[in-house]
Amino acid sequence: MGLAKVEEFTVKGNKIALYAKALAHPARVAIIQMLLEKQSCICGDIVDELPLSQSTVSQHLKELKKAGLIKGEIEGVKICYCIDEQEWNRAKHYLGGFLNTLVAEKSCC
Repeated sequence: MGLAKVEEFTVKGNKIALYAKALAHPARVAIIQMLLEKQSCICGDIVDELPLSQSTVSQHLKELKKAGLIKGEIEGVKICYCIDEQEWNRAKHYLGGFLNTLVAEKSCC
């Protein structure tokens, strides 16, 4: 399998791809929606709300964290997750600009 060569693309293009990949699973979308509604959440609460095992939820949280969309703080023996507002706003800007790009009508398509 060849290398992705992500360094050949713009920073903005790589960020859009990172956000899109992080949001490309319904479980991750559900986690984001929960965090947006509750403003903060403990991992156990997320596991209770989703039809997934704790380890699977942890993997999804890891991907969202890797993209920077969420952050987690240790509170005792649990980790409290919330939206990273700065990165969330950057994602809205990048994805919104990308999705709002108007494609002119062409007769061939």
